[in-house]
Amino acid sequence: MAGSVPAKDGAKDEPGALLGGWAVGTPGPVRTGPLVRVRRPAPVPGPGELLLRVEACGVCRTDLHLAEGDLTPHRPATVPGHEIVGRVVAVGDGVDLFRTGDRAGGAWLRSTCGECRWCRSERENLCPRSRYTGWDADGGFADVAIVPAAFAYRLPEDRDAASLAPLLCAGIIGYRSLRRSALPPGGRLGIYGFGASAHLAAQVALAEGATVHVLTRSPQARALALDLGASSAGGADDPPPEPLDSAVLFAPVGDLVPVALAALDRAGTLAVAGIHLSDIPVLNYQRHLFQERELRSVTSNTRRDGRDFLAVADRIGIRVTVTPYPLDHADRALADLAADRVTGAAVLVPD
Repeated sequence: MAGSVPAKDGAKDEPGALLGGWAVGTPGPVRTGPLVRVRRPAPVPGPGELLLRVEACGVCRTDLHLAEGDLTPHRPATVPGHEIVGRVVAVGDGVDLFRTGDRAGGAWLRSTCGECRWCRSERENLCPRSRYTGWDADGGFADVAIVPAAFAYRLPEDRDAASLAPLLCAGIIGYRSLRRSALPPGGRLGIYGFGASAHLAAQVALAEGATVHVLTRSPQARALALDLGASSAGGADDPPPEPLDSAVLFAPVGDLVPVALAALDRAGTLAVAGIHLSDIPVLNYQRHLFQERELRSVTSNTRRDGRDFLAVADRIGIRVTVTPYPLDHADRALADLAADRVTGAAVLVPD
């Protein structure tokens, strides 16, 4: 929300208007209140940027990692939130992909250099100069948000904003993680942890003919997994009922890495989806990696991942399980996420 010049070109905010939101104050455990209320002048979109009035913003586990200090802040007092659904109320110079009144989405990946070998080889997620919404610039835990037009997504008009928000990070990252797991056609997939991202990735795998086994500590999440079509749902440390061709670890728990690797069949692949993971215990080569088992990380996403996933989600009619919170209760949403009290995805909506 940085900036002090009033919004232009169709924005509804009067000159000098103060807009509300939340910022990360002093990072620490949620019980210490790392999120603080802020009021700042309405921002103005610069060249190539959109000003969105936020209709909904998902609450991602990455927001929790930033608030609690697991990820080092890139700037002080940043507004978190990178699953932004909004209406364009102003456009900066040079924008021709969006007009005022359009519905648009802002996601985690905010910009890349476009010049390095990673960008030039369609691996912009690895760009060393990449920047991220809610980490390098203010995000969507606010009334309005600035989003670069080149990294924004056009969103359908016929979907509820709250159900669209989790698609923009949980869905996209889950999709990339699923692809990184090298799941073969009709394969057996294990999913460790079953929150916002996992419950969307599971539906993509099921639609593609996979057998899905969910391993998670939450009874509510296990019930949701079975309701969505999983073949089994057990505890996080339980062995699945059959060897796995692929697995995705969504829970940020390093202790589960050897558990998931041991559950893989020969030539199986484990993809670790999170941006943060607690320490991994010592692995035993024979038990965990021999017979060509693979361990892969997942880093952010490309814009192509986003476009591909949104097309798949629309085609299969993906079901988004949402726990809504008023924007005024963003701190409670974050605390509930930390305590595993959220079923599906937590989403902030305007008060």
